Amino acid sequence: MAKNIQNIQGVPTLMIQSQDDLQGLELIDVRRPDEFTGELGHIKGAKLITLGPELESFIQGMDKNKETLFICRSGARSANATMFAQSLGHTKVYNMNGGMMLWNQLGLPTEK
Repeated sequence: MAKNIQNIQGVPTLMIQSQDDLQGLELIDVRRPDEFTGELGHIKGAKLITLGPELESFIQGMDKNKETLFICRSGARSANATMFAQSLGHTKVYNMNGGMMLWNQLGLPTEK
C-alpha cells in the first residue's frame, strides 16, 4: 500500500494529500446528518454512519479485511471510531487526518 499512514497517538492515520489517497478505501463519515450536508459537505461515496450505537453496530458487522477510512469534521471523532474498530480486531482501519476541515483547505471536491 503506497498510502501515507502515520501512527498518531496509537491511531493509524491517513495523511491526506489528494483524492487519489482514497482509492480502495470504504469511506465512513461519522458526523451528524446536518454536518454531512452542511458547510463542509462530504466526500463523494462516503457513507454517513453517525458515531454512537449506529456506528458500533456497523463496525461489529464490518468485514475485518476491508480497508476502511473514518472521517469527521477535524479527525477527533473519527479517531475514536478507528480505535473502536481496532478494539474489535480490525487491522485495516484508518482515521482521516484533519477531517473535512483539512479536505476543504486542500480544495478537494465535496458534495452537499
